[in-house]
Amino acid sequence: MTSASVLWHQAPPGRVALRAALLAGCVALAGCAAQKKPNADAATLAAATHVHNGPPALTLFTMVNNRTGAGGHTSLMINASERVIFDPAGSFYADVVPERNDVLYGITPSVVLAYRGAHARSTHHVVMQRLEVTPAQAQRAYELAVSNGRVPGAYCANSTASILRQLPGFEDMKVTFYPVKLSEQFGARPGVVTTKYYEDDDPDLQKALAEGNVTLSQ
Repeated sequence: MTSASVLWHQAPPGRVALRAALLAGCVALAGCAAQKKPNADAATLAAATHVHNGPPALTLFTMVNNRTGAGGHTSLMINASERVIFDPAGSFYADVVPERNDVLYGITPSVVLAYRGAHARSTHHVVMQRLEVTPAQAQRAYELAVSNGRVPGAYCANSTASILRQLPGFEDMKVTFYPVKLSEQFGARPGVVTTKYYEDDDPDLQKALAEGNVTLSQ
């Protein structure tokens, strides 16, 4: 059974290519745009490793436009042998959060709050859908995420759905370019707990990212 809560705080190849191009223009401001962040080295990733003591789980993040209801970005937090966020073509950055090939490492509780808060603003809210899974499912998701490679802009939902459908028990997931459609699919799975998070601050994503970086660095 699914549950929900709300938190408030101040096609064919040619058609697929066209759809992706149109989506790129729509979602860039929400966070789903190809980034050129440098890949962290192995030593940096190892030093940042965060093992979360909760059960193995997948948490789907969907950034939704408050005016239109359209999805702006998709990402997936994976709690396995370590906790990471697969942030395909994502904009999030922080000095204490190393990244390699669209995977964010060192996902402590403070980083989760910063990630959520950066994407929630007057223009968008964040839908978080958490599902406890088996250790094998979580670890497989982790392995697929870290081996996936960088994702082109506007392919955030597509790449996330592609990873999910490779997990045992998730073979019925349909691959889509649309974050909200992916969220609806994921949310229909038994056991998913859905939370919506809102903030009413500055709509500028880059400003929110910079402020979050300062907070995490203190």
